[in-house]
Amino acid sequence: MAYNEIISLTVYLVYYLLAISVSIRIIYRKLDPVKSLSWIIVILLLPYVGLFFYILFGQNFRKTKIYNRKGVRDERYRRLLSYQQMKLFNTHPESVPEELHQYRNLINLNIKGNKSVVGLNTSIEIFFSGREALDSMFQSIKGARQHIHLQSYIIEDDEIGNRFKDLLITKAREGVEVRLIFDDVGCWGLKKNYTDELKSENIEVLKFSPVRFLSPTSKINYRNHRKILVVDGIAGFLGGVNIADRYYYGGQFEEWRDTHIKIKGESVAALQSSFLLDRYFIINQQFKRKKKYFPSINTSNIKVEGENYHFYSQIITSGPDSDWASIMQCYFAAISKAKHHINLITPYFTPNESLLNALKISALGGVEVSLMLPEKSDTTIAYWSTMSYATELLDAGVKVYLFSKGFNHSKVICIDGELCIIGSANFDNRSLEHNFEITAVIYNSDITQQIDKQFIKDIERCKSLASSKWAKRSVGNQIKESLARLLSPLL
Repeated sequence: MAYNEIISLTVYLVYYLLAISVSIRIIYRKLDPVKSLSWIIVILLLPYVGLFFYILFGQNFRKTKIYNRKGVRDERYRRLLSYQQMKLFNTHPESVPEELHQYRNLINLNIKGNKSVVGLNTSIEIFFSGREALDSMFQSIKGARQHIHLQSYIIEDDEIGNRFKDLLITKAREGVEVRLIFDDVGCWGLKKNYTDELKSENIEVLKFSPVRFLSPTSKINYRNHRKILVVDGIAGFLGGVNIADRYYYGGQFEEWRDTHIKIKGESVAALQSSFLLDRYFIINQQFKRKKKYFPSINTSNIKVEGENYHFYSQIITSGPDSDWASIMQCYFAAISKAKHHINLITPYFTPNESLLNALKISALGGVEVSLMLPEKSDTTIAYWSTMSYATELLDAGVKVYLFSKGFNHSKVICIDGELCIIGSANFDNRSLEHNFEITAVIYNSDITQQIDKQFIKDIERCKSLASSKWAKRSVGNQIKESLARLLSPLL
């Protein structure tokens, strides 16, 4: 046997010994069997490449605690608040506001699993387009007097990106504290000149989890997908809107539909805590819980005649720093709670088995379940994977609508016209298992019904997916769906 053949055979054997060892480790971890099997197949059938992708994308840092909150001062305070609220609700049931009684189990889940306290807010404003949200964010930043904390998954060096950059510089020159966090992968194309210009104005600019491919602890698979703006600790924004032209003008699409919210009240403190915790993960520095970052909120005078003025909400965060997949659990609990209808909007739909079954069981049980997806997606594999679920959803009685007049990037769930969930998390494996995400659970019928009304308006811009027509789609499309579905646990 030639020397080169011996070397090749040795490398090949070493790889498969390593691949078998990693496969045994995957099995030993007792994770989702579908996802585990998918990774084992990739590792064994794609020599070298499969193992490389597993190292980058397949490890579960929620278990290994590579992001650890231990010792974080604000986290200790958050745990104390949640413990006190839970104790109060359990020992004095009368302290639970009447409109929250029907959601006590969901509230308890969020408090226990995510340390998320119920906050009373003076107002919650909804934006149904990126243009509306970005204009409102711009105006809030313009009015800032003390500090601006801005976090975005995507920031681009375009018209909108420069509009925000110039305003942040202006506010910094006025003496306002400005801090900016962006994700390294989401802002892959952001030029150094853009961030250097901000830094030169004494603005703190932080890149979340820089990607280093040769590092054994590379966290490329765990991205910060949160979109947060906190101004003076008084007003807070979250939702699906990033800072780029396409969110304002639509890009390649006729329109970019999105859903974003502005909160004033007690829940802003939770947004602030999330921002400061992400800052801690980057630079390992803590802030003292100063009053300027967590001001006292007066909620004693918020009654408005004829309206449901109690804007109660919980801010839920999830990611590899969490003990639980809290947003996924919240989605599941909320869906299971539905009695009349569920309206769900998501740009990407690759749920785990639990969430998929929750939707199908609700529909089969008589709950009207409506799912709105984009007719055209900005990601090919995600689109075909999403459409691979259509047949079983339609068979269960789920109404599926394809948004055709643009791209709907919203991440929204409405339950029975009483409860809504709005945030950054898509209804997919990546958002619910891997990414850092944030969402608001809003216990208010007026807010929820506003979103339901918009959902009905958006149906007019959709194509309804009929079972009979869907069954006649081409064999080629069915093959694309099947192949993409195999990859869905890894997306």
